[in-house]
Amino acid sequence: MDLTTLSHAIAVIGAGLAAAGGGIGIGLVGAKALEAIARQPEEKKDIRTNMFVMAALIEGLAFFSAIIALLVIFSK
Repeated sequence: MDLTTLSHAIAVIGAGLAAAGGGIGIGLVGAKALEAIARQPEEKKDIRTNMFVMAALIEGLAFFSAIIALLVIFSK
């Protein structure tokens, strides 16, 4: 196996891990936000706002790593 094929394989694995990690991270943020809202319903607005901010940051990181992996795959 040559170096190009190996780098493409690693990039594909990295993109898959980034997608899986992003999904797990957003799931954990959502679960913890629901627990916090159940404990303190009067703080629902603040908790929800923070949840959306954290989910957006996690999703941005997952997109960034997937784009890097795609750049590695399609570069010559």
